[in-house]
Amino acid sequence: MTKKKTVNFKKYIKWFWGIVIGGFASILFLFLLASWGVFGALPTFEELENPQNNLATEIISSDGKTLGKFAYENRTPIKFKELPENLVLALIATEDERFYEHSGIDLRSLARAVSKFGKGGGASTITQQLAKNLFTKRASGNTAKRLIQKIKEWVVSIKLERQYTKHEIIAMYLNNYDFLNQAVGIRSAARIYFGKEPNELKTEESAMLVGMLKNSSYFNPLRRKKLVHQRRNVVLKQMEKNAFLTTQQKDSLQKIPLEINYTPESHSDGYATYFREYLREYLKQWVKTNPKANGEEYNIYADGLKVYVTIDSRMQKYAEEAVQEHISNLQSYFNAEQKSNKTAPFYDLEPEQIEMILTRAKKNSDRWREMKRLGTPEKEIEASFLRKTKMKIFTWKGDRDTLMTPADSIKYYKYFLHSGLMSMEPQTGHIKAWVGGINNKHFKYDHVEQGKRQVGSTFKPFVYATAINQLKLSPCDTYPISLYTIPKGKYGNMKAWTPENSGSNPYSRYKGELSLKDGLANSVNTMSARLIDMVGPQNVSRLAKASLGITRTIPETPAIALGTVELSLYEMVSAYAMFANKGLRVEPMIITRIEDKNGTVLTQFTPKTQEVLSEESAYVVLDLLKGVTTAGSGVRLRTSYARPDYVTGYPYGFDNPIAGKTGTTQNHTDGWFMGVVPNLATGVWTGGEDNAIHFEGIGKGQGASMSLPTWAIFMRKCYEDPTLNISKEDFEKPENPISIRLDCADKDPLKEKEDEKPVIKKGDIDF
Repeated sequence: MTKKKTVNFKKYIKWFWGIVIGGFASILFLFLLASWGVFGALPTFEELENPQNNLATEIISSDGKTLGKFAYENRTPIKFKELPENLVLALIATEDERFYEHSGIDLRSLARAVSKFGKGGGASTITQQLAKNLFTKRASGNTAKRLIQKIKEWVVSIKLERQYTKHEIIAMYLNNYDFLNQAVGIRSAARIYFGKEPNELKTEESAMLVGMLKNSSYFNPLRRKKLVHQRRNVVLKQMEKNAFLTTQQKDSLQKIPLEINYTPESHSDGYATYFREYLREYLKQWVKTNPKANGEEYNIYADGLKVYVTIDSRMQKYAEEAVQEHISNLQSYFNAEQKSNKTAPFYDLEPEQIEMILTRAKKNSDRWREMKRLGTPEKEIEASFLRKTKMKIFTWKGDRDTLMTPADSIKYYKYFLHSGLMSMEPQTGHIKAWVGGINNKHFKYDHVEQGKRQVGSTFKPFVYATAINQLKLSPCDTYPISLYTIPKGKYGNMKAWTPENSGSNPYSRYKGELSLKDGLANSVNTMSARLIDMVGPQNVSRLAKASLGITRTIPETPAIALGTVELSLYEMVSAYAMFANKGLRVEPMIITRIEDKNGTVLTQFTPKTQEVLSEESAYVVLDLLKGVTTAGSGVRLRTSYARPDYVTGYPYGFDNPIAGKTGTTQNHTDGWFMGVVPNLATGVWTGGEDNAIHFEGIGKGQGASMSLPTWAIFMRKCYEDPTLNISKEDFEKPENPISIRLDCADKDPLKEKEDEKPVIKKGDIDF
């Protein structure tokens, strides 16, 4: 009988525990090596405290709305308390079910992943994913290098868990994830994909965004809606599995179709695009004179500044709508007129002059400059403008894809009428609305601050204001309507100057007398010539410069009385606001304060004021300007009967006090309207890109037709919004008795009955 051989299991047990302990020891050793920086530097305590994120500068309106951002990455972080519960639950259910139970590394999930060779789901926790996003960025394709990256992520995860609360980690993770389409971070994603703030997200919307965390490039809702819908439903299923949803709720939510409200946030999208570009240039200068504590300049694209601006989002919306409504309508009449114009869209030019304009536009184009920069011969550049190419062009019905030569596109864009609108509070200088053009994507030129055009009759109030302020003239004072001549040699005139009234003006017969009030109301040129001779062009120029807030030269010649000066809408609105602010000019303000990413106020802005006119003189000028809208070129604001279709939004039917002035330049190239109520001054300019682009006749080409309707539509929208509190009251009288006579008849015009109809002069023409 042979003796059974016994197996010595002790040896195998020792080997087993040796392998286990050795494995753990090896892992521990690798952890130690990683923590000592052997595999590369780890984030410092300071870096963990302040991870290097590209934080967008946020532009916040006076009513608390985000107008836009300046950013390398469109990222605006939010705190955990601003996240909806459904989003947090969807995240935990899908990405890390044991998030609140582990300390950065989930050993249970790790063991499962190892035992199943990764087929049972990933082992990365939310904290690990955050560590990867913050400090690894891109996973290596090399296995050994990826293993080292993974170990470093584990070390960083533990450090993050020690440094931050669970809620902070969730917020950091969602704030740092790139959801594509310029949506970096959960706030941008909510705004871009659904047009709302994160706390407004519905459960199914939160589920879609959480689903994108798996791979946003693959689960792109703009390209793969079916896949994204399926992935969203997987997230909802996970929420049910974790008892965050009932089966009934899950089933109901899964039936909801995938609905996207794509709201891009590029610079050319959204409201106040022209204003934002002006603000960008302003901030570039601001950072140079307002450094950080360490002496470095703030980066407006990465330092997460919050810029609180004076723009009111509601008023900005109404202003852009008003410009769109009127100019799109007016454009249709201009296009119809050009069908019979052999030199369309130009008037009064020879073929060689037109060619010069088009050539200049060609050489100013991006195409020409880029090809020139690359050293392309000029003949090749010229030839490229004659080859048809695919392009997206602007139309008032939306962008349209077409095939067109670049040369033809240049001429196509010359047909468009342009417009600008600016509105500000006279008492504070706060600019409330800024519309620099008809479409920032296709037309970059800003017609609020950048563009300077002849102002026509809108300059005449400065002539009248000078005469009233210096000579105490009354609106009731009368003078002959006859032609008025300023002789050769006076004020440096090279020849005698005798301006005429327009042939369409009822006062062109030069008979009888006329009051100052009627003279301004009807833009009578002879009256303006007489007044500037009475006070001198030098004094008018001086007062205009103070009113406009400019240091550059205004010619000290009699011709400025008719508005030959080229000024910006920005300057004109600030000047007219002065009349409503009792003669005090307040420098226009665009920013109230700037904060850093932590909410610390870096700069607080205050208005700068300057006395330009006496309070009495300013009030008298307002009385004159009110006459423009009750019996002059702006009277159509009052009437209630129908006008031609090109006068958009008619009838307006305003019955509140309005101080205003129309303006039309030579050949009706530029049309202006300046309108003021006690707490809002608004100006509108309309015209073509070049002086030769205009309506053929005064009917459609005058300021009362080109710009007044935009002002009227804008103001009507503002009045319909009671939250704006736009005044319908009369202008406040000076505290001291007025020494200048205002009642030009037995009946005081300031106390007219409300139901009295305004006098409509023949022609209703603005000059």
